[in-house]
Amino acid sequence: MSLSNPGRNLSASALATLDRVAARAPDGRTLFENLSLAFGRERTGLVGRNGSGKTTLLRLIAGRAEPCEGAVARAGSVAWLAQHVEIGAGEPAASTLGVGAARAVVARVLAGRGSEEDLAGADWTLESRTAAALAKVGLAGLDLDRPVTSLSGGEQTRLRLAALLLDPPDLLLLDEPTNHMDAEGRARVAEVLGRWPGGVVVASHDRVLLREMDRIVELSSLGAATYGGGYDLYAERKAAERAAAERSLETAERDLDRAARYNQRALDRKSRRDRAGRAFAMKASEPKILLGAMKEWAENSGGREDRLAERRASAAAAELAEARERVERVRALDVPLPPTRLPAGRIVLAMEAATWEAPDGRRIVGPLSLRLAGPERVAVAGLNGAGKSTLLKLIAGALEPTEGRVDRPVASALLDQGAALLRPAETLLEGYRRLNPETTPNEAHAALARFLFRNAAAQRTVASLSGGERLRAALACVMSGVRPPQLLILDEPTNHLDLDSIAAVEAALRAWDGALVVVSHDPEFLEAVGVDRRLELRRCD
Repeated sequence: MSLSNPGRNLSASALATLDRVAARAPDGRTLFENLSLAFGRERTGLVGRNGSGKTTLLRLIAGRAEPCEGAVARAGSVAWLAQHVEIGAGEPAASTLGVGAARAVVARVLAGRGSEEDLAGADWTLESRTAAALAKVGLAGLDLDRPVTSLSGGEQTRLRLAALLLDPPDLLLLDEPTNHMDAEGRARVAEVLGRWPGGVVVASHDRVLLREMDRIVELSSLGAATYGGGYDLYAERKAAERAAAERSLETAERDLDRAARYNQRALDRKSRRDRAGRAFAMKASEPKILLGAMKEWAENSGGREDRLAERRASAAAAELAEARERVERVRALDVPLPPTRLPAGRIVLAMEAATWEAPDGRRIVGPLSLRLAGPERVAVAGLNGAGKSTLLKLIAGALEPTEGRVDRPVASALLDQGAALLRPAETLLEGYRRLNPETTPNEAHAALARFLFRNAAAQRTVASLSGGERLRAALACVMSGVRPPQLLILDEPTNHLDLDSIAAVEAALRAWDGALVVVSHDPEFLEAVGVDRRLELRRCD
C-alpha cells in the first residue's frame, strides 16, 4: 500500500494527473485535500465509504468540476459514465447513443433526398459499428427508435456504455456502473472493461468487478491509499491493517494503565515523604535554615515528579487517542438488529396463485404460490423486467394481487433501493417518530444513535443522506421500534452501499433470527446472509 503525497513522482505517461488537489462538499466539509494521483492505461478500482468523495473525484478527472486547490492535467481524451442521467420524455435510443443525426443523414441519402453535404458526410459504417457496440453490452437487436425510458435502469446504463464504445476515449471513468443490473448485465460490463484498450477508473462496490482491477485506490479524508492488485488482495491487506490497529489500541491502553499506576506510586511515595518531613519538622531540633532548605528541596523534587508524571500520562493519553482514531478509521461499521424470537415453524408468508396485472392489462407477476415458515432466507432472481420489485411489493402488502391471495401473518418491512419509507424533507428524528409514534424524543435519539446517527446527525434531512446512509436510517426506523418485523423484504440492498457498509449489513443479517426475502444480483451478499432458497422469475410477455 502507498499513501498519495505531494512529493510523489507522477508518471509522465499518465492520462490524467492530480497534483495537490483539494475538494469540498457543498456544505463546506472537506472531502480530501493535498491529493496527488496519476491514472494511466491500467484498470483502477476506486473505493471508499459513502460520502468520501468518489463521484467528486471522477468529476474532477473528467473536467466537470474544478478543484478548490491544486491542478488536474489530462494527456488524452476522457469520458465519464455517470451513475444518474436525466432522460428526456420520449428520447429514443439513437439519441442516447449519439447517432441520431448521423442516422438521419444516411436515411436522407438512401431516400434520394440527400444534399451534397449529406453525400460527403454519410457514415456508411455507422450501422455495423452501432450493432457491434450494442452486441458487446448485451443489447443486440435493440430498436434504436425505442424510448430509453422503456428500458430498465441496467439496460439504460449499458446503452450509455455502448455509446462510448462507438468512439472510445483514452480514459474511461465509470460511477457505480453495475448498479441496477442483473447478472448478465454485470458480466457484460466486466467483459467490456476487461478488453478496454485504454485506462479505466471505476468507482464501485461490486466485488466481482473489483477483482478484475489492476489496482485499488481507497479514498478517505486522509487522502488516497493505493493497493496493487484486485479486490481480494485489497481485502486481505485491509484485514491486516484492522488487526494491526486493534493491537496498537491494546498496547496504548496498557501503556496508559501502566502510566496511571506509575503516577499513583509516585504520589504515594511523595505523600510518605511529606508525612515524614512534617514529623521531622515538628521535633524542632534542627536549625530553621536547614529545615527551610529541606523544604525547598522537597518542593522542587515533588514538582519535578509531578511534571514527569504529567508528561508520562499526557504522552500515554495521546498515544491512546491516536490508536483509537486508527481503529475507528479501519473498523467496520456495526448494524444492530434486535432479535425477533421467530419460532421455526411459524408461517410468515403464504401466497396462493397470486397474480398482479398492470393497469394496461399486462401481467407482471404470476400466477405464483410461495410459502415461508420460520427464519427462512429466500432470494428472488430474474432478468431486469421480470417483476422482482413488483413481487416484493405484493409480499409486503404495498400491492394487492389482482388474482389469488397473499396472507401475511407476521409484521414485515419492505426496504426498497431508495428507502422510500423515509421522506426527503424530514429529519431522521422526525421520520423515526412518524414511523414509531409511541417513542419519546430521547428514545428516538437513542435508537438512531445505535445505528451511528448520533447527536446532531439525527437532525440531518433524509435528502442530505447518501444511499448507504438512507438504508442504515431505514433499518433504524423499522428494526428498533416496539414491534420489529419478523419478515424483512429487501430490494437490491447493496446498490448504494460502500464496501464497509455491505460487510456490516451482511454480518447483521447473518446473525439475525428473522425471515428474509431479498432481491440482489450480488452472489457474495446472498451467500453471506445465508440464503437457502432461490425463486427464479421469468418475464410474463
